[in-house]
Amino acid sequence: MNKNPYTVLGVSENATDAEIKKAYRELAKKYHPDNYQDSPLADVASEKMKEVNEAYDEIQKLRREGRHYSSAGATNGAGYRYSGTNYTHTNYPDVRSYIQRGRYEDAQTILNGVPQNKRDAEWYFLSGMIDYHSGWTDRAFNNFKTACDMEPDNNEFRYAFNSIKGQRAYTNQQYNTGHGCGCSTCDICSGILCADCCCECMGGDCIRCC
Repeated sequence: MNKNPYTVLGVSENATDAEIKKAYRELAKKYHPDNYQDSPLADVASEKMKEVNEAYDEIQKLRREGRHYSSAGATNGAGYRYSGTNYTHTNYPDVRSYIQRGRYEDAQTILNGVPQNKRDAEWYFLSGMIDYHSGWTDRAFNNFKTACDMEPDNNEFRYAFNSIKGQRAYTNQQYNTGHGCGCSTCDICSGILCADCCCECMGGDCIRCC
């Protein structure tokens, strides 16, 4: 879509996953087709609902891939956009390319070949991304944290760490209030971490309009 998906949902790019989901639900309720039966605004509401769905889907995709929205589509060769980070280049272009293509074992093989004393902040960030996409949430959390500790001013690392930290807090809250999904492992790739997975397992009132 051409519009900024965050603007469509009325949230900032720094919004948490829970805030994004809440904004989506509110707009989905507002523009649901059932609210506009026999209304002259039915077509307008339908288009708006489509726009809201596309925005939500795009945000989920961006966050799964660890990317930021860019109106110009400006990304580096691995499909990642650097915005305000310390890196003007990557030390691991092959690793990033493999991660983008879902070749996580190949990416991990390259990282494993880096000597312990040569593993920089980007190494831990990319290890976290592999863990993130493989469903190893605790390992991803620890690797993102290490990357942030090593380079606290790097926005890419900080964004990844804050995202997973926020989702862990959300998931813990769900379990503490007795609304957990009961699954021992959630597929982190199904919708940036396991928010959507938990919602579906709960059989809650998640709204998803086509």
